[in-house]
Amino acid sequence: MAWFKRVKPSIRPTEKRDMPEGLWWKCEKCGAVLHKKQFEDHFFTCAECGHHFRISPYKYFSILFDGDKYSEFDDNLRSADPLGFIDTKKYPDRVHDTIEKSGKTEACRNAYGESGGSTLVVSAMDFGFIGGSMGSVVGEKIARAVDKSLELDAPLLVISQSGGARMMEGAFSLMQMAKTAARLTRLSERKLPFISLMTDPTMGGISASFAMLGDINISEPKALIGFAGPRVIRDTIKRDLPEGFQRAEFLLEHGFLDRIIHRRDLKSELVTLLAMLKV
Repeated sequence: MAWFKRVKPSIRPTEKRDMPEGLWWKCEKCGAVLHKKQFEDHFFTCAECGHHFRISPYKYFSILFDGDKYSEFDDNLRSADPLGFIDTKKYPDRVHDTIEKSGKTEACRNAYGESGGSTLVVSAMDFGFIGGSMGSVVGEKIARAVDKSLELDAPLLVISQSGGARMMEGAFSLMQMAKTAARLTRLSERKLPFISLMTDPTMGGISASFAMLGDINISEPKALIGFAGPRVIRDTIKRDLPEGFQRAEFLLEHGFLDRIIHRRDLKSELVTLLAMLKV
């Protein structure tokens, strides 16, 4: 039984801005003051230090799809409450409040369109919705993105941005790790490329499942990628960790990543990689 519910699809919702209102932003890493146009021209990265701010799926779609033209699909899924979970508030209330506050409806969005003249399916996660946590809806959306790739005979790009599993759904959330990993084998059987893009952060059950299963695994600079967080590991083993531990550059050096790509180069690099993988 699927632990999500369907609602009537709607026009793209008005989302809460990912960045503060106004004409100026301050980089949270180097302190540089950035003008809005400069900020947008640099694909929401700092022109001084290269820091990549978190952005929504719609901004990734705008960057990746030709002419900002794409079709979103499976936007009619919402989280159910299989466990009757309550912490400081009831889980349905938390989901409702998040939707009301942010305008976002889930921690994942799916779309397909032309990228570099060829069809591409993209499933992008959103940290702005309950920390990008993977519950039954997110798992189902990623599974359906695989199905869409099979239907269109097109490659799949999954953009990870998540703290891990959604604890409010317990074992139902953990089951999505196996579900998404198993579904991806269908792409391999059809020889359709799967590229995994890891952004900051990609943690927990996300990194332990589909995020690390790409034919090519890529990342944005300085992204935090791992299972348990550095502080938890340090407190557990009672040892200092290597400098830059669990950052993208550390993982690239140790063979867990194939490439680190600046956001301004993402589309061109992706088109090149997909051309190399075309059979």
